Amino acid sequence: MELPAPLRQAVDRVLEGESVEKLARAGERLSDRYRREVKDGRFHIDDALAAKAYLAARLPATFAAVRAALDLVSEAAPDFSPASLIDFGAGPGTALWASADCWPSLKTASMVEASAAIRSVGERLSSASTVDCRWTAGDVTLAPPALQPADLVTLCYVLDELPESTIAPVVERLWTLTGHTLVIVEPGTPAGWKRILAARDVLRSAGAHLVAPCPHSADCAILPPDWCHFSRRVARSRLHRLTKRGEVPWEDEKYIFIAASRFAAQRPAARVLAPPRLSSGVARLKLCLRDGSAADITVSRRNGELFKQARRADWGDAMEVDGADDDAG
Repeated sequence: MELPAPLRQAVDRVLEGESVEKLARAGERLSDRYRREVKDGRFHIDDALAAKAYLAARLPATFAAVRAALDLVSEAAPDFSPASLIDFGAGPGTALWASADCWPSLKTASMVEASAAIRSVGERLSSASTVDCRWTAGDVTLAPPALQPADLVTLCYVLDELPESTIAPVVERLWTLTGHTLVIVEPGTPAGWKRILAARDVLRSAGAHLVAPCPHSADCAILPPDWCHFSRRVARSRLHRLTKRGEVPWEDEKYIFIAASRFAAQRPAARVLAPPRLSSGVARLKLCLRDGSAADITVSRRNGELFKQARRADWGDAMEVDGADDDAG
């Protein structure tokens, strides 16, 4: 996956003339803070150089993850065509661009971001978007700006920066502003999954309909040390590769998310939870099932159409699974 052309061109304009070496050093410091999930009261992105380093080192991957999550929402709710967006912790506008790319119906967006440095960059980038954007300073853990509910509300790569005790009130606050669907995206780590589970529990208690990725609303059947997450491959530009000091022209971004709606969605019979393992005549799949369980299943040629579906399946795909063999048996 690559950035949409207007966004890529806007990023190039912002980064024009910047030293690659300075971006790389700032990117390493930024990545270290995200990786260690530092919570020291400082913004991860606290100056102009850190903001630009984020564009070069992290934006392609976070855009790909958010866009992939929205794809699964669109698949489960094909009639959903949001016209308005509220994005908390908006950063450089990642969710704005991903939402507009997924839903051309999007017309207006309220972008709430506490860091002045990244908010300034986000405003510059969003001027290249077709969406009418209003940027506001605001902290999702405090009283948010006065906003009217929006069709789509997003919170992407933000919970990892917040104290655990704030997750429930933050999600409750977001839900009150959700006219239709709320999407929360986190890094695909065990800690990120636990934060998504906490958000999921709040939404279930509020009576929300879970849209994706879960095919059910029961307690999660995945148990530590395992965790639920997905992956999206990201194409690296030359600058992205140099900033990350990488040789390979791509990277895999691991992510996890929860989407909830005030309206029921078309949830699948199963969701593929890991890369399928394929061999001659056999496909082995790890699935989350509509009945609330998780299972490893084996599909062989004798399963006919299901085998063809399994051979085409990718990590994160929805599936119908009647007739498969349970490996546990």
